[in-house]
Amino acid sequence: MEAELLSRLEKAVSKLEAISAAATSSSRDFDFSAAGDAAAAASDPAIAALDDLIESRVGRVLTAAEKIGGKVLEASVVLKEAFSALRDLLIRVKQTQKPDLAGLGEFLKPLNELIMKANSLTEGKRSDSFNHQKSVADSLSALAWIAYTGKDCGMSMPIAHVEESWQMAEFYNNKVLIEFKNKDPNHAEWAKAMKEVYLPGLRDYVKTYYPLGPVWGTTGKATVSAAPKAAGPAPPPAPPASIFSSDSPKPSSSQPKKGMSAVFNELSSGGALTSGLRKVTDDMKTKNRTDRSGVVPVAEKDQPVRSPAFSKTGPPKLELQMGRKWAVENQIGKKDLVIEDCDSKQSVYVFGCKDSVLQIKGKVNNITIDKCTKMGILFKDVVAACEIVNCNSVEVQCQGSAPTISVDNTAGCQLYLSKDSLETSITTAKSSEINVMVPASEADADWGEHSLPQQYLHTFKDGQFVTTPVSHSGA
Repeated sequence: MEAELLSRLEKAVSKLEAISAAATSSSRDFDFSAAGDAAAAASDPAIAALDDLIESRVGRVLTAAEKIGGKVLEASVVLKEAFSALRDLLIRVKQTQKPDLAGLGEFLKPLNELIMKANSLTEGKRSDSFNHQKSVADSLSALAWIAYTGKDCGMSMPIAHVEESWQMAEFYNNKVLIEFKNKDPNHAEWAKAMKEVYLPGLRDYVKTYYPLGPVWGTTGKATVSAAPKAAGPAPPPAPPASIFSSDSPKPSSSQPKKGMSAVFNELSSGGALTSGLRKVTDDMKTKNRTDRSGVVPVAEKDQPVRSPAFSKTGPPKLELQMGRKWAVENQIGKKDLVIEDCDSKQSVYVFGCKDSVLQIKGKVNNITIDKCTKMGILFKDVVAACEIVNCNSVEVQCQGSAPTISVDNTAGCQLYLSKDSLETSITTAKSSEINVMVPASEADADWGEHSLPQQYLHTFKDGQFVTTPVSHSGA
């Protein structure tokens, strides 16, 4: 009898210890049994497929990162942790009733914390591994497809969300490929493995198992969004905004946004960013302003190629003027600029920006990049042309089609073309260091790099001058 009581007491103590450990654990530790999770995973083909994706594709990234070490490995470990958190959440989804927006933010908190952790690695002074870290940080927003709750939730469908999220990360991933193409094969292997995690990896996984988003339980436990506040001292300052939060944080100069996580939060919640872009007051319209003529400035005819000098630095802008022209001006150090609500009748004018990245998600009529330094532009389709004038060290990536790309009075320009834009007509004038990257015919092959000539040979033959580009040895 005593032995039986002692056994029951030991079991009770063990259970209490387990409950206590779950209550004091971090937000990534869940209070449901590991045995139940294992059983759910074993019977769910979607979880088994995700395990295979993590082991094969994410594992390939980690294998390459281990050979590189340092901050690349640190970022890659966060990548693995985020996919593991996604796996845990997908198991919980079927055991949980569909929450409201506040409850959804609380439910997805473990994944959001890892996305914010990846973004924190890119802050501060840039390291030699910045492009690796940025590729990981921006790519993790693709895992937020699990937050899709229907066509009215403000997000793209899960498959489209994964593809769109990777587009931003691919800009930095391509820079890794180019930088280490002939230096270190481990970095190139890492970049190739990173892309395959999402395309085709995560995209095909979502397409097969969750094309309409996660399927929530009908009889499981409900998600509690937050505990009631008790009376007491004033709370500490609010943490960084969650990309899954139902609250739309207002823009503030004292609280800068953090990478694509903040952008996703604004766009998905229909908050300050999108509302600010759509609502243009009368005094902001070009026709009512005296400080801007609305005419795109053109370089002096005989002005030599040089680093642009900003004659006047005005306030930063990202606004739609008169419903026809997107003005992106004087943005400094902003890596998460996004224009989403655009159409083929609108133009985009980027002026005086430095050390920033702009993504244009829809089709527009024309894009002009004027007097920008160290600027990155990603766009899908342009109806007329993309013009780059008076710039220094810019990178432009076309992910769709563009009939014409012109580069004028620019020193240092890297163009990335997609398979749909290989027939683009590129014109250059008074420019130097123009390189064009084109995708290889094979999926696993490296991008091809082509330098456009900036010197020409003119010979008088048969009564007229014949102009040919000067060939360089080793080219």
